[in-house]
Amino acid sequence: MDSNYKAYNHVDSARRIKEYLTGTTQTFEEVDSLPDRDKLTFSNGFYAYCSAIFVDIRESSKLPSHYKRPRLARIYRAYLSELVAIFNGDPNAREINIAGDAAWAVINTPYTRDINSVFALGAKANSMAKVLNYEMKKASYGHPIEIGIGMSYGRALMIKAGYNGSKINDVVYMGDVVNEAAKLANYGNSSWNVPALVTSETFYGNLNEHNQGLLKHDYSRSCYTGEVISTEMQEWFDENCK
Repeated sequence: MDSNYKAYNHVDSARRIKEYLTGTTQTFEEVDSLPDRDKLTFSNGFYAYCSAIFVDIRESSKLPSHYKRPRLARIYRAYLSELVAIFNGDPNAREINIAGDAAWAVINTPYTRDINSVFALGAKANSMAKVLNYEMKKASYGHPIEIGIGMSYGRALMIKAGYNGSKINDVVYMGDVVNEAAKLANYGNSSWNVPALVTSETFYGNLNEHNQGLLKHDYSRSCYTGEVISTEMQEWFDENCK
């Protein structure tokens, strides 16, 4: 959110706080799928079941010890650019965000086929990281990156938050679905025996039989993991990245 200066008034602030906490004009509606942003106001919100996918770089805090800032910026731009492109390729994507070295998306998934499409996004993200590491090696970037990919399914509350009247606002998704995806991504690739891609148990339960067969149950964390890739991208990689 970009800033646009407006002097702070503590009396107006107290009035706004009281209105948000005790006002009777706010409504929160249960819907089948998350609506467009333009349906939101500062006095409404929407509940819906949806999926979240979260991807971040493992041990990103150590990357500055391997690369100076210009090179590190090039890595981040390439990585984040292609994650956003992957997420944006799903017609059901409702929200795409970048948070530091992570990118995440909230996706409408009213049908099980839509949840399987989100799973495909995770496979593409995993394959994209493979292409990125190949190109980094060609360009003499000596230290490859590893990513964790988390996916979850659950109920979220979508609200508009910010400073009413200032045009400084954003959409906030409240609920466990995004937080759970972030925690699962943090677990992916966390040790030698943990694959990159991790799903919640509920997300796994909505996958088709083929996709379920690509994952293994991790009893220690009550999730499912797998080194899943896009077959189409792998075929391209085998032909072009030698």
